[in-house]
Amino acid sequence: MSNFDALMAYQRETEALSQVAGRLSWDQETMMPRGAAPQRSEESGAMQSVLHARRTDPRVAEWLHAAESETLSQAGEAQLRHIRRGLERAQKVPADLAARIARKTALAQGIWAEARTEEDPASFLPTLEEVVALRREEASALADGGDAYDALLDDYEPGAKAAELEAMFTAMRPGLVTLREAVLAGPTPPAVTGPFPPQAQMKLARMLAKTFGYDMTRGRLDKAVHPFSSGSGLDVRITTRTSDDDPFNCLYSTVHEVGHACYEQSIDGAYLLTPLGSGVSMGVHESQSCIYENQLGRSRAFTDWLYGEMRDAFGDFGIADEGEFYRAVNALQRGFIRTEADEVQYNLHILLRFDLERALISGDLAPADLEEAWNTRFEADFGYAVDKPSNGFLQDVHWSVGLFGYFPTYTLGNLYAGCLHRALREAVPSLDDYLAQGELAPATDWLRENVQQHGGLYEPRALVTRACGFEPSEAPLMAYLKEKFEGLAA
Repeated sequence: MSNFDALMAYQRETEALSQVAGRLSWDQETMMPRGAAPQRSEESGAMQSVLHARRTDPRVAEWLHAAESETLSQAGEAQLRHIRRGLERAQKVPADLAARIARKTALAQGIWAEARTEEDPASFLPTLEEVVALRREEASALADGGDAYDALLDDYEPGAKAAELEAMFTAMRPGLVTLREAVLAGPTPPAVTGPFPPQAQMKLARMLAKTFGYDMTRGRLDKAVHPFSSGSGLDVRITTRTSDDDPFNCLYSTVHEVGHACYEQSIDGAYLLTPLGSGVSMGVHESQSCIYENQLGRSRAFTDWLYGEMRDAFGDFGIADEGEFYRAVNALQRGFIRTEADEVQYNLHILLRFDLERALISGDLAPADLEEAWNTRFEADFGYAVDKPSNGFLQDVHWSVGLFGYFPTYTLGNLYAGCLHRALREAVPSLDDYLAQGELAPATDWLRENVQQHGGLYEPRALVTRACGFEPSEAPLMAYLKEKFEGLAA
């Protein structure tokens, strides 16, 4: 057995254990009894201790060094790149710190959920302070004298720098604000009227998941407080949520998570349980969920088809025709919740979180002042005050589980999706004809071939550039939004 083969055999076991750890998190969100949280905290901590020990095992460095002199394929070289990066990061974080983070965030998730339900931020604050302190400690260890936030960002978007993202986001902001004001000043969009029974919503959501290519024999759809996708390879699970008066919440959350899941399900099977067997970054991941949900799922052609499916599922729901339905699906309106925001306002939500969490990690903002800082910034950006904590800084799960550096990848994913959509339209000129029939294969096949199958083979930005034929920027996304929403405002 070559050194590379020995390393990969060892790595497959590590990847398998990592999948088990992910399954523990999925179970905690969907099936685990609430009283089990303290035990799950210990289980998660124990699993992270095992994983950290494996990732820093001296043999990994020895195999890596020896394998570098072997003749390897492009995929082999990419495997070494990922393993080396993982080893270097793991070596910088003490094993005890990794375990403490896992235990605390497993407990914090339940505390956050309870505080959100009870509208009681004070009950969550001590836990948030501990989570922020732990992540600051980790960031300091990873940064090794460099920018602490960049060190955390690198976990989700390898190679990205906060300053570069800030420049792109700043370029987007004026156009988003101007477009939002123009649309909100236009005609009031039509509203759907229920009832929308949860069981009927879930039935339609499962149909949509299959329509977009989600393989239910290797996945499942459940309900959770915060929709998410979990797993890779042969076991990729998604969740959604239902609202009695808003079926779009369920349906488009499902399509969004299907974008994530189809990415994982479509990766070359040869990469299963290896570092190449997962999405290369959260920005690229988000590009898939965004293009599934927005450029495809909210297009005029696809909503014409979806209107008929909605009528079949719910009967008369207050929308007269396909044109009204398209306006309802893409309505801009006042709201607080990021995951329910329209395409124009969504990125303003992300910019708010991006700035606040950078301040938290740098120490410029204390967790005790986060709620006030959130509410002040929200009113400045959106023009109205936050009415309750669950509509404010308690709405997202990310900070409770320590995912600092994650939020900016949402807007980066939107930006990538804009680029990919432009390239897709050029490659499939008759795309709307297919979408109007509820036929997604021409679009999803193109994405599978050009993005999804490669897993972690290429670096994130290089992958998008390769798929599109041009360097990614905010321009395609902004042009798409301007054309679409100026048309809706007319």
